[in-house]
Amino acid sequence: MSKRRLGSMLLALGAVLAAVAVPAGIAHAEDPVSFGSSPVVDQAGVLGEQLASVEQALVAAGDRSGRQLYVAYVDEFTNPSSAVEWAADTAVGANMGAEDYLLAVAVDGRAYYLSADQNASLSDAELDRISSEIVEPRLRDGDWAGAATAAADAIAGGAGAGGGWWGWVIALLVVAAVVVVIVLVVRSRRRRGAGAAGAAGPPPPSLEELRRTAGGALVQIDDALKTSEEELGFAVASYGDEATAPFREALAAAKGKVREAFAIQQQLDDEVPDTDEQRREWYTTIIRVTGEADALLDAQAERFDALRELERTAPEALARVRQAAASVETNAAPAAARLASLQAQYAGPALAAIADNPTQARARLDFAREAMTEAEAAIARGEQGPAAVEIRAAEEAVDQAKLLAAAVERLAAELSAADAAVAAGVADLEHDVQTARGMPGDGLAALAEQTAAEAAALRSALSGAARDPLALQARLAQANAAIDQAIAGARDAAERAQRAAAQLQRTLAAASAKAQTAEDYIVARRGAIGPEARTRVAEARRLVTEAGSQAPGDPVAALATAQQAERLADEAISLARTDVGGFGGGGGYGGGFGGPAAPAGRSSGGDLFGAVLGGILIDNLLGGGGGGRRSSSGWGGGSSSSGGFGGFGGGSSGRRSAGSFGGSGTRSRRGSGGRF
Repeated sequence: MSKRRLGSMLLALGAVLAAVAVPAGIAHAEDPVSFGSSPVVDQAGVLGEQLASVEQALVAAGDRSGRQLYVAYVDEFTNPSSAVEWAADTAVGANMGAEDYLLAVAVDGRAYYLSADQNASLSDAELDRISSEIVEPRLRDGDWAGAATAAADAIAGGAGAGGGWWGWVIALLVVAAVVVVIVLVVRSRRRRGAGAAGAAGPPPPSLEELRRTAGGALVQIDDALKTSEEELGFAVASYGDEATAPFREALAAAKGKVREAFAIQQQLDDEVPDTDEQRREWYTTIIRVTGEADALLDAQAERFDALRELERTAPEALARVRQAAASVETNAAPAAARLASLQAQYAGPALAAIADNPTQARARLDFAREAMTEAEAAIARGEQGPAAVEIRAAEEAVDQAKLLAAAVERLAAELSAADAAVAAGVADLEHDVQTARGMPGDGLAALAEQTAAEAAALRSALSGAARDPLALQARLAQANAAIDQAIAGARDAAERAQRAAAQLQRTLAAASAKAQTAEDYIVARRGAIGPEARTRVAEARRLVTEAGSQAPGDPVAALATAQQAERLADEAISLARTDVGGFGGGGGYGGGFGGPAAPAGRSSGGDLFGAVLGGILIDNLLGGGGGGRRSSSGWGGGSSSSGGFGGFGGGSSGRRSAGSFGGSGTRSRRGSGGRF
């Protein structure tokens, strides 16, 4: 009998065992665990007196080969419930490096996963072999200690087969004996057999788990889109439109799917109550759609990386980013003066979204200069890989500095346009007052005088030195709605449509400006911002587009859509500022960031914090272990796992990994596992 046939028999017998086994005791749910000085966590209590010998075996195998296995035995995987994601979360939380491996086992859940870093030296085929031929048979037999030590030996380079053919023969004999017992158990439980078999599958994820997963997926695919877009911009500048066309197409398709996902999230966030069935369906759809967007990016990642070849062309790439930094610095220099002039014209709330942009732009440029210095030193040492990482970080910092400086001038133009829109709206309001004064009706004269006073106040405010034209637009809209309703009967349909079209243009311009301001704010501070603000700005963008398409045929409906877009953009800015205000443990913007000191040669000041805030750095730069991945604003427990979104594949340098074009497939851990 062949070894393959024996293995098939064992798997079949194992399936029988799973179907008719006596139900275990109550399982305890376990979140991802932390490792201390030991490479073993046994929360399930299955190792008993063998714990010390397993620890010694794992340490010895790691010392011998440089490949360290960590093992975690728990009752059930929760938060997340997926074995793949649970293992990845645990590995990231423990700052595991390129040659650190994790065997995660849910004893009562009968699931396991052998997790490895993307840059681990063991191939996928080797991981599959260790998982299916060495780990899984021992777990199925309840040989918890043997599964750990044999896996460590195999990862270190040993056979790990544990006795060759004799092991198979003995295992078959043991299972055969167990089958006899099973037959007796089946006979005694015949009436309950079907129910027991039906209950073998894992329970579906809870609504809370789905909510967490969907929220993390939205944040991290949004970050992946932004990183991919930045990477693509540099590639287009270097290689031209024709060479980068496939990447632009993939990015556009992924953006479409992400817009769909954000629209669904907005339905979940609105004031309309949803049933549990709707919520489950919509969360599941968000996870599916973001996964599809992720796959679109990943499908192009390898080709994109080959195009960039930063490691091969590090000196040339460094020269390009130096030139870009010099250009941005020249253009960013006037931003502080421009902000000061705006502060003399406008109230603080009108400028809140850009109030610290010049400071943040300088911090990004300072960080870029440090990164370029590190890259130059790495090139001199012949270390092209670390040089490429530093160059990529410098590119992203320069790009954000450019955006931060440009946002000041863009908001200045939008506020000036808002001034003009309010002035035009006040003129319309005064015309309405004259119309109302010439009409009969109870209370109409009083409303006309009240509206006239408001129009005068708005006109006076427009000439003030501390005005907020966006807030004035809200007052104008409120006054206009009141008098419009009162004199609607005096207008024919054509005039109403004409007036709605005029108001629509003002509202649409305000909504578009606010959405752009929110988008700029989020992009440059995405390391701190969660899914709520991103959802609002994505929906505001969608509604602005929808209002524009409605305008020619139905300006009244378009106006309502534009007003909703404006409200959502306001919410996006408010939520984003709240996220940033609490970033790093509280204490206000930029002030609450704590944690380990910066590495040698690195500043620990605002430029470093700004890089973290901008989503440029991963936490292993701040003192964590090697080979970590970036945590995106704390969502999903700081973990992007296989099958998740965002995150950055760990590098062996133990410092930081460059962002790239792509989704989770280029940024996650890998491995092998299943049920036993």
